[in-house]
Amino acid sequence: MKIVLFTHPDFLGSQSMPRYANMLLNGMKERGHVVVVWGPKARFYKLPLKKSLKKWLGYIDQYLIFPLEVKLKLYKSPNDTLFVFADQGLGPWVPLVKNNKHVVHCHDFLALKSALGMIAENPTSFTGKWYQNYIRNGFSKGKYFISISKKTQQDLHEFHQGVILSSVVCYNGLNRLFQVLSPTESRSLLEVKLNISLADGYIMHIGGNQFYKNRKGVIEIYDSWRRRFAKKVPLVLIGYEPSDELYILYNNSASKEDIHFVTNLPDEYINIAYSGALCLLFPSLDEGFGWPIIEAMASGCPVITTNKAPMNEVGGKASFYIERKPNDVMLLNEWKEESASVLEKVIAMSEFERKERIEIALNQSEKFTAEYSLNAIEAAYKEIIQMI
Repeated sequence: MKIVLFTHPDFLGSQSMPRYANMLLNGMKERGHVVVVWGPKARFYKLPLKKSLKKWLGYIDQYLIFPLEVKLKLYKSPNDTLFVFADQGLGPWVPLVKNNKHVVHCHDFLALKSALGMIAENPTSFTGKWYQNYIRNGFSKGKYFISISKKTQQDLHEFHQGVILSSVVCYNGLNRLFQVLSPTESRSLLEVKLNISLADGYIMHIGGNQFYKNRKGVIEIYDSWRRRFAKKVPLVLIGYEPSDELYILYNNSASKEDIHFVTNLPDEYINIAYSGALCLLFPSLDEGFGWPIIEAMASGCPVITTNKAPMNEVGGKASFYIERKPNDVMLLNEWKEESASVLEKVIAMSEFERKERIEIALNQSEKFTAEYSLNAIEAAYKEIIQMI
């Protein structure tokens, strides 16, 4: 196959989307396909102007200059080229190739849901609503789609405003090695790295400050658990520096001496962190997929996550589940107490129960290997080419 891969511009500083695009690029090349990457270059964006103007200059590069370049390149592209969009967020460019062989990868629709007023925790500005509608109008011109989960596929069909001729699910696959490591050795290594006492294990969370990651909920569950069960186990939150709101919650916690925010942890320590943890506490409000769930399972770390798709879709029978954190303040205490009970159930597991749960989790994680994912994507590409 001849593939043109549309990607986000590198000047945006995103991490997850470039990783996914690189997985597609390298995976398809390894399978013998010819892959060329098309993406906006920083032209106006690199001008030495105020930082506040950078976003708008970037929009000029993405939505004025780049489409002109694409139109010129299309004249030289063979008719059997498959145009692949690494993310539905690249929707404004989809109309450029709507009459060519194409496929759009869909990850999550959280920004669009927020813009449509469907997520109370994340109100969107007027310009944000306009921008998401612009993206939606664009990907709605596409006809062939690959979603990373059944939940994402369901959202696609709800928000797409045109005709979908092909829609398949190809689950994400781990793009680096995660394996079960010795908990004792892992804790020892992390202790040295972080200078924190972790010899008896710890509760772990990993993620950023995005509203849907629910880092506040992590601390609320932990505080409730500490108060009810009087066990002194550290909480380690790996990711970005805490937001102001999160930091206030931390400062008001009666257990703050055992709550540790870890930033800039090198990639080689992530597998170690999972393997040393007593559990991953991952109460996300929403996700497109939920990478930490399969990373933890593959590392031998029990997972507590939200009983909502796609988290329960990925976690299957291997994970422990809590309800989504409620918006109603009157229901918040009940949610914290019930979630704390689930946390205690996991922490208090016997060694036999823990090993049994880890075995189930390892079997579940094998459904999400990079090889499995890329093979499914390649098969979908070939089927789409034959359909058009």
